[in-house]
Amino acid sequence: MTDTKTMKTTESGQVQRQTEREAVLRPAVDIYEDSTGITLKADLPGVSRDRLDVRVDGNNLTIEGLAAIDMPEGMEALYADIKGTRFRRSFTLSNELETDRINAEMNNGELTLRLPKRAEVQPRKIEISGG
Repeated sequence: MTDTKTMKTTESGQVQRQTEREAVLRPAVDIYEDSTGITLKADLPGVSRDRLDVRVDGNNLTIEGLAAIDMPEGMEALYADIKGTRFRRSFTLSNELETDRINAEMNNGELTLRLPKRAEVQPRKIEISGG
């Protein structure tokens, strides 16, 4: 759940804070690491590219999306297993990742992020010289 805080002014001019609860779904995420970086796959059913927001702020990665469930014309949902259509997940990133080179791809409701490691922390082969 996410708390959204709003401000309300009373008749006497005092400011009151109100907290509204909004249901937020945590998408399932698979994370794989190899020698060159990290691959993150998040399941975001019903979320299109234009309703998806992926942000990096410092060492925090945030994924937010809004699912659009299209109903045929003239039909109305009577029951739903989930109430919310907003997805949100955040991660703390290591300093060994190059956050300015993150690659994102969205395909059939699956977001794939590729987070490359900095060159200086990737394994490298040492050449041996001699006679």
